[in-house]
Amino acid sequence: MRTMNGTEVRPVRAGQVREWTGTAARLLLAAVLGYAGLVKIPDLREAGRTVVLYRIVPEESAQLIGGVLPFIEIALAVLLVLGLATRVVAAGAAVLMVMYIAAITSVWARGMSIDCGCFSSGGTVTSGAERGYVIDIARDLVLLAVAVLLIRNPRTRYALDHWVLDTKER
Repeated sequence: MRTMNGTEVRPVRAGQVREWTGTAARLLLAAVLGYAGLVKIPDLREAGRTVVLYRIVPEESAQLIGGVLPFIEIALAVLLVLGLATRVVAAGAAVLMVMYIAAITSVWARGMSIDCGCFSSGGTVTSGAERGYVIDIARDLVLLAVAVLLIRNPRTRYALDHWVLDTKER
């Protein structure tokens, strides 16, 4: 198709839009998970203590979860940046988001006032926790939706999946 000045314009295909949308989703999820993991790495003991505050699992297990979780978040982020095993990694991220939403909802339902520790070391808060819980849950719901989008449409631009997997079947 030609415009009035004679230049050629190619129509945008739906597949291209999906690939670019998926790429943006993949990189957004990678950035959030990567940042969340990186800010916890400097003090893994504090990350463990934050998980203890949720009072969902025994203290020893909470310490272990708090120490391992940042590395899981970073690993998922790296794989998302590379676009390697995108559907599987997005499913893992979705599971994390569901766990985070459940944990925050549990704390809120039990009337506890803690900082979720999502992007910091966490801790107890004196007031305004309810507003923070709503924001944290809303953010995690959006990230869950982003992960689901990637599960449904893992084909993205600049992804190693194109070279590792047969993309015709996806």
